[in-house]
Amino acid sequence: MPDPQFIMVGDGLRIATYSWGDESDPVAVVVHGFASSTKDNWVATGWVRDLLRSGFRVIGIDQRGHGASDKPHNSSDYDLRQMARDVETVLDTYLVDDAVYVGYSLGARVGWEVLQDIAGRIPRAVLGGVPDGIPLARLDIGQVQALIEHGTPVEDRVTQNYIQLTERVPGNDLRALLAIANGMRESKTIDPDPTHAPEQPVLFATGTLDAIIEGSRALAEACPQGRFVEIPDRHHFNAPGSRVFRQEGIAFLQGDA
Repeated sequence: MPDPQFIMVGDGLRIATYSWGDESDPVAVVVHGFASSTKDNWVATGWVRDLLRSGFRVIGIDQRGHGASDKPHNSSDYDLRQMARDVETVLDTYLVDDAVYVGYSLGARVGWEVLQDIAGRIPRAVLGGVPDGIPLARLDIGQVQALIEHGTPVEDRVTQNYIQLTERVPGNDLRALLAIANGMRESKTIDPDPTHAPEQPVLFATGTLDAIIEGSRALAEACPQGRFVEIPDRHHFNAPGSRVFRQEGIAFLQGDA
């Protein structure tokens, strides 16, 4: 991992970014999922390595509340619109005119907004494990709150998986991640609108064992140039490491699929 380069965004938070490759190469911006980081989602899984081998320069972003970025505990700091603007600010600061976008889970949901906000600058994208409806809707916020305040064990299976993911990634702050989940619920733009979908080519990819697969497929069908790929034998938490996902995604970004 290179040292993070910090960028100040509109509301005064510091966003950690990372850059690999030659500045003259086409840019791929990679945005991770909930409770993950650039290192966990994209470096450890081989995505950065393979994107570089395929001729891309890579810019990674630790989303607010994650990685080396600032981690406020107020839910109001995690409005979905602001998280999309963070990506746009990073591209502006790096003086990147256009870039392909790769997002997973929460990063894919943020990408749905970015693809439309600055459509002329994002010619092609891969959105993996993108949820329809409220992001993190399956997380039991009450049980997480009880764990933080009283140490009460989490009983909900899906929430247990999120907690395990949180504990697996060094530096995660459970209070910040709870604020993110609350922020998603309080946001006024939580549902991807299939009647207002990205128009550029987008590859949607979701694990065959992921409960959100049909919702992701429906979003792909709503996009004029959407394509859907199933990631075989993967669920929501291990799909980023799939070789099939990586190969299909990079081929799509190169215009080969």
